[in-house]
Amino acid sequence: MTLIETQESRFEFRSFGKNFSLQAKKMKQLSGPVPKNVRARKSKEIYIVSITNDIANTKIRDDKIDTKRLIQTKDNLEQWEPVTKTEFPVLKEYLLDQFFPSLNIIAPLLDDNIYGVSAFIKIIDDHKDLCAIHVSKERFGYMVNKTICEVANVTINNTRLVTISSESIDTGAVKKTLKDTGLYNIENISYPQAIKRVTGIINKPLAN
Repeated sequence: MTLIETQESRFEFRSFGKNFSLQAKKMKQLSGPVPKNVRARKSKEIYIVSITNDIANTKIRDDKIDTKRLIQTKDNLEQWEPVTKTEFPVLKEYLLDQFFPSLNIIAPLLDDNIYGVSAFIKIIDDHKDLCAIHVSKERFGYMVNKTICEVANVTINNTRLVTISSESIDTGAVKKTLKDTGLYNIENISYPQAIKRVTGIINKPLAN
C-alpha cells in the first residue's frame, strides 16, 4: 500500500443532466491553452457511495482509492479537500483508521490484514450503508478564467449523462466562469449526489 500526496482543496461547481451543449460550446470558445494530458481522457471507475451522507467523494481509478472530503459550501460552490490516493492492495489498518472514518461510516469486522480490489469491493457490497457503482467517463478539459473546466460524457450503471464543471481555489473566478458560460442558475450536483439520483437511492431529478 502506498499513500500518495494530494493537491490543494478547490471550490467546485459541477452539474449533471442530459444536455449542456450550449454551455459546453461557450466553454470551448472561451478556453485558453489546455495541458495536453487533460484535453481528452477516458476512464472506467468505481465510486464508493454512502447511503447516509455525501461528505466524501470516493472512487477507485487506476488501482487507487481516491478520496476527497467536503469541507464547506460557499456561494453555492462546494469545497473538496483531497484526503488520500492509496494504491492497492490496502492494509486493514488503513481501512479502519482512514477509509471508513473518511466516509463517517462504522467499519465492519475485517478478518484479513491486506485487501486487493476484489476483496475490497466485497466489503463494500456487504456493508448496509455503502454501495459500489461503476462509472465510465469520456472527459474533455478546458481552462476558462484560470479555472479548470470539464465537459464529460458519463455512464452510470448504463445510464448515459453529461456533466460539466469548473473548479479553482478562487471562488470569484469560478462564479465568473459560470456567468460567462451560462451555468450560473443551474443546480450544483456532485458525483455522489448524481449517482444517488440515477440509481434511485434518492428521489430527485438531475439538472435537465
